[in-house]
Amino acid sequence: MKSKRDNIAEYILYLWQMEDYLRAFPQQAEATQELHELNEMMHREGITEGGHLQLAANALSELEDLHAQILDEDAMYRAALIRLRPSLNLLKAKTDRPTMSDIEACLVLLYQIMMLRLQHREISPETASVQTQATQVLQFLSRAYYDHQTEV
Repeated sequence: MKSKRDNIAEYILYLWQMEDYLRAFPQQAEATQELHELNEMMHREGITEGGHLQLAANALSELEDLHAQILDEDAMYRAALIRLRPSLNLLKAKTDRPTMSDIEACLVLLYQIMMLRLQHREISPETASVQTQATQVLQFLSRAYYDHQTEV
């Protein structure tokens, strides 16, 4: 399994991908110990049809807490997020959860782009630019999370 400590954003995206995989291919739940355990968690948490594992929700919450802290402390991070915010607001407006956090919106954006790429669908230059910006924000947060975890 992806390591939360090494890259928390990738960890969240990985969990989301595995959730979708197990929903699409429930017969694969016994293919590996990891899939079996994730499938069991999904059943216990009642998210076999939709939603996210508590593991992913907790990691997202940790990332959002760190985001709030860094937003006040780092002017470059704040500027990057301000440049990205109009695109995130457009994305949020197109979802059934327009009040989701900016960090969750970044993750949703990257997940949707990943799904489009898996379907061999074209990504517009504008979307690619927003993807780069969102990736930079999440990379910054993931590095800060890693640094904080190695200090503890």
